[in-house]
Amino acid sequence: MSDAQQPASKPDRRRIVSSRHLADGDGWEASEFEYGLIIAQNAFSRWTMRCMAAAGNSEISALEILVLHNVNHRGRDKKLTDICFLLNIEDTHTVNYALRKLLKMGVLVSEKRGKEVFYRTSEEGAALCDAYRRVREQCLLDGMQRTDISGESLREMATNLRALSGLYDQASRAASSL
Repeated sequence: MSDAQQPASKPDRRRIVSSRHLADGDGWEASEFEYGLIIAQNAFSRWTMRCMAAAGNSEISALEILVLHNVNHRGRDKKLTDICFLLNIEDTHTVNYALRKLLKMGVLVSEKRGKEVFYRTSEEGAALCDAYRRVREQCLLDGMQRTDISGESLREMATNLRALSGLYDQASRAASSL
């Protein structure tokens, strides 16, 4: 039988897990998901840093990039607690350090109002976010358009990830009470 006559093969259904010892019984699917999440997280961090370098700033970490974009979001001033809440980051010290570094770089400005400090992007910071957006469109979004991972399927994945983040948050609270 020639290759053209061979029946279409089934997709590979091997289980690729992060830790075999966590994949017993009903744990297989969760371990598969967690491994996917681990490599996606690392790929995303690498991507954000390379995208930002192409946009004109190679001195900025993945967390700092997330903080910069969050502060730039909707052009509204934000407090440290707002940023941590929206990014689901518990350790405020890491975000505070990122804010200080971004201020020093001149991409953010701050204003003290009473006891609270509010942050917003400077003109330079907004321009950097816009340059990042253009690189993202060219390098990532154009490629996504040619895959099945776009549009409604991407929205569905985002919804599922937000739901799963709630489950992981609930589990972390439960583990803290043990």
